[in-house]
Amino acid sequence: MKTIVSVLGLASLVALAACDSKQENKVENAYENQADAIDNQASNMEAMADNLSGNAEAAAENAADALENKAEATREAGERAADAVEEKTER
Repeated sequence: MKTIVSVLGLASLVALAACDSKQENKVENAYENQADAIDNQASNMEAMADNLSGNAEAAAENAADALENKAEATREAGERAADAVEEKTER
């Protein structure tokens, strides 16, 4: 599921890149790279949770979920920042 979402997200970015300014792309890519790093941390946490049990497993899974939420929030912030750059360059 994550792979499908990642592929769709990447395809969307490629489609938008044709319309966006270089500065807008630079801003959005910086946020996207940070979100990808957070997603990798979440994946590592999920892998660690697979080797745990009980409360430790639940805590690791909760931490992974929190990281995934942080990654999504980072992507959304990147989109808002890129939109702000676009609005600024249109003026």
